[in-house]
Amino acid sequence: MTEFEEKIEVKGARVHNLKNIDVSIPREKLVVITGLSGSGKSSLAFDTIYAEGQRRYIETFSAYARQFLGGLERPDVDKIDGLSPVIAIEQKTTSKSPRSTVGTITEIYDFLRLLYARASDAYSYNTGDKMVSYSDDQIKTLILKDFKGKRINILAPVVRSRKGHYRELFEQIAKQGFVKVRADGEIKDLVKGMKLDRYKTHDIEIVIDRLVVNDDIDNDKRLSESINTAMYHGDDVLMIIDQDTQKARFFSRNLMCPSSGISYPNPEPNNFSFNSPKGACANCNGIGELYQVNENKIIPDDTLSIKNGALAPHGPEKKSWIFKQFETIAQRFNFKLTDAYKDIPKDAKQVILYGGSEKFSVESKTLGVTRDYKIDFEGVANFIENQYKTADSRSLKRWAKEYMDKIKCPVCEGARLKKESLYFKVNGKNIAELANTDIVELSEWFSTLHQHLSKTQLKIAEEILKEIKTRIQFLLDVGLDYLALNRSSKTLSGGEAQRIRLATQIGSQLVGVLYILDEPSIGLHQRDNEKLINSLVSLRDIGNSVIVVEHDKDMIERADYVIDIGPKAGKHGGEIISIGNPKELKTHNTLTADYLNGKKEIEVPKTRRKGNGKFLELKGCTGNNLKNVSIKLPLGKMIGVTGVSGSGKSTLINETLYPILNAYYFNGVKKPMPYKSIKGLEHVDKVIDINQSPIGRTPRSNPATYTKTFDEIRSLFAKVPEAMIRGYKAGRFSFNVANGRCETCKGGGLRVIEMNFLPDVYVECETCQGKRFNRETLEIRYKGKNISDVLNMTINEAVGFFEHIPKIFKKLKTIQDVGLGYITLGQQSTTLSGGEAQRIKLATELSKRDTGNTFYILDEPTTGLHFEDIRVLMLVLNKLADKGNTVLIIEHNLDVIKTVDYIIDIGYEGGKGGGNVVAKGTPEDIIKDKKSYTAKFLKKELL
Repeated sequence: MTEFEEKIEVKGARVHNLKNIDVSIPREKLVVITGLSGSGKSSLAFDTIYAEGQRRYIETFSAYARQFLGGLERPDVDKIDGLSPVIAIEQKTTSKSPRSTVGTITEIYDFLRLLYARASDAYSYNTGDKMVSYSDDQIKTLILKDFKGKRINILAPVVRSRKGHYRELFEQIAKQGFVKVRADGEIKDLVKGMKLDRYKTHDIEIVIDRLVVNDDIDNDKRLSESINTAMYHGDDVLMIIDQDTQKARFFSRNLMCPSSGISYPNPEPNNFSFNSPKGACANCNGIGELYQVNENKIIPDDTLSIKNGALAPHGPEKKSWIFKQFETIAQRFNFKLTDAYKDIPKDAKQVILYGGSEKFSVESKTLGVTRDYKIDFEGVANFIENQYKTADSRSLKRWAKEYMDKIKCPVCEGARLKKESLYFKVNGKNIAELANTDIVELSEWFSTLHQHLSKTQLKIAEEILKEIKTRIQFLLDVGLDYLALNRSSKTLSGGEAQRIRLATQIGSQLVGVLYILDEPSIGLHQRDNEKLINSLVSLRDIGNSVIVVEHDKDMIERADYVIDIGPKAGKHGGEIISIGNPKELKTHNTLTADYLNGKKEIEVPKTRRKGNGKFLELKGCTGNNLKNVSIKLPLGKMIGVTGVSGSGKSTLINETLYPILNAYYFNGVKKPMPYKSIKGLEHVDKVIDINQSPIGRTPRSNPATYTKTFDEIRSLFAKVPEAMIRGYKAGRFSFNVANGRCETCKGGGLRVIEMNFLPDVYVECETCQGKRFNRETLEIRYKGKNISDVLNMTINEAVGFFEHIPKIFKKLKTIQDVGLGYITLGQQSTTLSGGEAQRIKLATELSKRDTGNTFYILDEPTTGLHFEDIRVLMLVLNKLADKGNTVLIIEHNLDVIKTVDYIIDIGYEGGKGGGNVVAKGTPEDIIKDKKSYTAKFLKKELL
């Protein structure tokens, strides 16, 4: 390679906040880009290098193909040389479909389907016997051998255990030239108008032939023809009856149970797919779960009357058709709408919930006349279920879901497949059982599988098993041994999803590719970090270039080359402040270097908080992998919940504790995972949960709108004397509503010019010059600034500007306190980095009034944060705890763990090996524990 080809040269990058930077990145090396959150790391890696790589790839397509793909915008960069094909592995790219699972993403499930279609044994779901299938010649040989010299009837089964009178079927059989049938075990002549009892279940077979079995040549030919005819009419199944003993035997070209005669079609890979109609359970369409109406949600309080709103979906009495129906039902079942719901007759409740249709008459004693009434009512529960199934509107579906519970499908019991598919087994296990197994157990099962397969099966399965084993090994290599193949991709954390995609990429064994990863260490315990780094090193060693945007100390130290972007964040960042190998980096005078060489550090508090002496006690948690866990949380402290990935932290806190607290304080409807009891709820006033979901995915969402500060600012502008004279309301100052906004760009500030074969060009709107509002709205000024000027202010400027408006000042001050003073109020949410978005959510929650008894739950708040950002974050969280609030943090980052007052460590392993409390106490107590993985790494930080 020449000097030029060994580097990726980026010249004049100006995307987002990058300040016209030039950088050379060595190829086929592990390169880490680090720096403060918001300094421009992702702008360089993803929005410049990856975007240009993607654009060049799409440019290779014909103009005709490109018009369907939509052009990609050219990043704002002078030129990039030495770029190879680029694959980005980001945090937010997993599918949210319930049909996407770990098995389908990694393709392991596809190979499993192939294995089961080609090398499995089928068993009867009636008797458990092994299914058999024969060719026509084998069937003939068996009949000649087993029935030699006997009188037999050859029959073709056409109806099996179904109700009906079957008159048309008998007519059809007669037209085809047959004269006898066997109905329910009795042979009858076909006569005109023949039919059976329509309310009983029947078995019907056509009598194809009756003969004595011998070796005669004519007999042999006749037997072959009869077998063919019987197979044709019996859908590849025939039945032989010995006329002396009347015993039946079944033969089939398909897989068939020799004793009961049921048959399966020959298996194909899509018979084992829950995304194909051939394999999916018909009841739940292959999802494994159903929504079922919950009567308790429809009638939350049965002491109320229908008139006063006992039926929650309909509320108190109104003048509507539905309440007229309730009155008719009341007359029919002799009750009043003012009666308490619990006192209404049982039959009436059945009609109200599940509908009915009948006519009845009521005699009026006073008038002496009879009136006819008609009930034709769908039923409240049926209506809700139908709306959920058939409504096109999302909001209607959401409304219906409020009165329903998610339950496991009663037909497939969550296995997602048809009954027949679950009776194909390899080494005694069906495909659903394998999909439910942890990767680590699956690996062990496959390692001994060859001992349990026949020679033929081994030959067929050899290549398939090789593919499955290598893919499983890659998942083990990136620390995902605790996942199961049927784990839904929407329940994965950002880090897990990214590592699955990484494992899939390592599996593809491509060479000469540029991989760009976005903080792959998120959600990963220090123990598994080494495995992840080794996976990235192996990607590099086979001849790929790897660029990682990362803050992790171990990753930076193992890199071949580090690029540090800064010096600060936002408009004060976007420059390369340090570049070189990790050793050189430590000698430079930068924030990252200071933290790496120990000049700066997040300090361990000298004393731990004593708390307020009260406790929140949660007992008997058994959700997912939790093994009857009980925890006692000391209130008024900062609590850390730690443990390896998949040990059960999120199940315990996010899926069990938070839903209980949310339901108690705010009537939340999310059902907690199973638990026995909780004590101490009276010691807490409210709960606030800050998780990792994104804050807004449209350019119209910004920090001002998300934190609701913009509502207050608009109200303030509406109170300006000039606005009041003109009659402007707060809505006038919204760029999402007609009247106040610029109608040329619909309040976007930019206009899109479509260029057909070239990427769309965004230009500043010539009417409002990018200000988003019309001239009349911009004439209203507060302290000399109009609404557009306010949106362009940084948080630091706005804090001073709104100093005397407490409602606005408090919210802005909190955003400033979490270290985001450099962003503007109107900055599009789509341009915020992951760490910035997380802190805006945090600021929104922190700006709500704390009572001194608030319970905060934070799920990995250090996602996307540099060491310095973590220091600022911990200052904010410590302030909250100092006021007496309880702050619970689920975290792997040791800088956070070492500063908390109390740790609950869950483990020991992930998946089935987890779900126990390993250790609890102060960080100083935890490091004495010999078994805890967290203790091992925490000891290095504290001692």
